[in-house]
Amino acid sequence: MTTDTPGATPQILGPADGEILGPEDGTRDRFLVNAAESGGGFALVEHIIAPRELAAPLHLHTREDEYSYVLEGHVGALLGDHEVLAGPGELVFKPRGQWHTFWNAGDTTLRILEIISPGGLEELFREFGDAGLPEPDTLTEMAARYGAELDFDNTMPIIERHGLRF
Repeated sequence: MTTDTPGATPQILGPADGEILGPEDGTRDRFLVNAAESGGGFALVEHIIAPRELAAPLHLHTREDEYSYVLEGHVGALLGDHEVLAGPGELVFKPRGQWHTFWNAGDTTLRILEIISPGGLEELFREFGDAGLPEPDTLTEMAARYGAELDFDNTMPIIERHGLRF
């Protein structure tokens, strides 16, 4: 069997496979499929988020859409002007150009599969995981390289309203 996707090889990833970056008491990312492996079409990352943790500041992407499929726990999300809560088996769509953020809305670990289309933004998650949580100016510069914008001023009310850590 051959593939038309350069760099792609058939594989099976088990529950402990994939590179995991990030602090255990915060947001960790398990990298499953990166853009290079999918021919750029998408990336797949599992976010493992500690209880009451904000996963990212309020932000928007200009290049990609994100789809968050909840495996376990409950994800809270601000999508534009709408706050939503999703549980296991539910999918949250975060289109490009829409301000959004998301958090673990429960007291147990949240696990979501994040589909990023097209792929590439997962490399920003990898940079965050390698660097720890940089200062806001550094985060803003890192995000800008990937066509993303951050809004820290409007992130703080979300943290306070939901009793979150970041």
